[in-house]
Amino acid sequence: MFDSITGSIRNAVNKIRHKDDVASLKKAITELKKSLLKSDVHHKTTKDLVEAVEIETKNNGIGQDSFLRALQTELTKLLTTEGNQGFVFASTPPTTILMTGLQGSGKTTTTGKLANYLKIRKKKVLVAAADLQRLAAVEQLKQIAEQIEVDIYYDDNETDPIKIARGAQEKAKKELYDVLLIDTAGRLAIDDELMAQLDDVKKAVNPDEVFYVADSLTGHDATRTATSFKEKIGIDGVILSKYDGDTKGGVAISIAHQVGVPLRFIGTGEKMPDLEVFIPDRIVSRLMGAGDIEGLAEKTSAIIDEKKAKEVTKKIRKGEFNFNDFLDQLSMMSKLGSMKSIIGMIPGLSQMAGPLKDMDFENSDEIKRIKALIGSMTPKEREAPSLMNPSRKKRISKGSGLSEMQINKILKQFKNASKMAKKLSSKGGMKGLQNMMQQMQGPGGPAGLPK
Repeated sequence: MFDSITGSIRNAVNKIRHKDDVASLKKAITELKKSLLKSDVHHKTTKDLVEAVEIETKNNGIGQDSFLRALQTELTKLLTTEGNQGFVFASTPPTTILMTGLQGSGKTTTTGKLANYLKIRKKKVLVAAADLQRLAAVEQLKQIAEQIEVDIYYDDNETDPIKIARGAQEKAKKELYDVLLIDTAGRLAIDDELMAQLDDVKKAVNPDEVFYVADSLTGHDATRTATSFKEKIGIDGVILSKYDGDTKGGVAISIAHQVGVPLRFIGTGEKMPDLEVFIPDRIVSRLMGAGDIEGLAEKTSAIIDEKKAKEVTKKIRKGEFNFNDFLDQLSMMSKLGSMKSIIGMIPGLSQMAGPLKDMDFENSDEIKRIKALIGSMTPKEREAPSLMNPSRKKRISKGSGLSEMQINKILKQFKNASKMAKKLSSKGGMKGLQNMMQQMQGPGGPAGLPK
């Protein structure tokens, strides 16, 4: 997701070879400027950033360390603007959020992602289908609400979005919902009719916050349209959708600086869990190639049951990890979202993950085969993988549609994975893994960051 910009930073850092070398700093600044513009960072944002980095580096003494520290400091300043970070709840529930954006920006899907994000965090959420402009919008939100198991307010006979929004708010208050998310109408372009309708809905429900969903694939247009919405409606934050498809990624750096409102969330994949809080210092850490362990811990703690995790760890240490445990882990992993978004949070892993980035915990052929194999096992076989013998494998082969060769391969992989997990969970196991990671990253750690 941030690979392009992280690579740009690494290239710029490598231009500085010696301390107090003004010429090499100039080369690094030129490389950084060129790379940021190529990554679709706004020209004004790029200019302000490289000038500040150059001054700061000179003040602290030219060198790779001071250049990196200056870049880290200035990037954090750039991404930090006045306003809330993440999700802030009103003192009196329900917290009402107005979701706005142009048609095709991913607004309705993002409404579902935000509802899922809140539900995982034990909040009672109601979504309201007030986008009556696009024919399929209400049906789409119904399907999303069913998929993530949250309640939805809609009225197929109503044509006034204000009545839908007010009705949803009354229901949310009466039935003690924590959060109400109102999906509003979009257009193919900004027009007076859209703005007037949004303004009327806003006045009717007096939302706690207005989020603007910007399509990151539109590049600088995302910044321009967000600015228009801010001026005409008033917005409290931007959510960048489709960020996983933006190979350049520069719009994330530009938007807070240019629009003057905080970037609150970014959509990092197609699935409902693929939504991340945008916290400047954490994002800068990822841009610099140092990952976001804090963000990963927060993401996993909201999904992974601590009691179950301890039980599984105990089983792994004893060598008792079975296929039922594996299915449970697979189910939890699927709630984390795409592998690509997780990899970016682990220091140094994005540079060497390769095909892992595209792995889908639920839909990859390998996972489907494993699920078919486990589905054809008896409860006893799932609990005790060691029971597998030729006759059992033959029976499972018929039931799963897999060849005996495929079954042997999966069972061997499972056995090896269990052994490795047992080794890593033992005393000093993780330390060995960390040492291996450091050796693979080379001197200076990820992206050449000072240790």
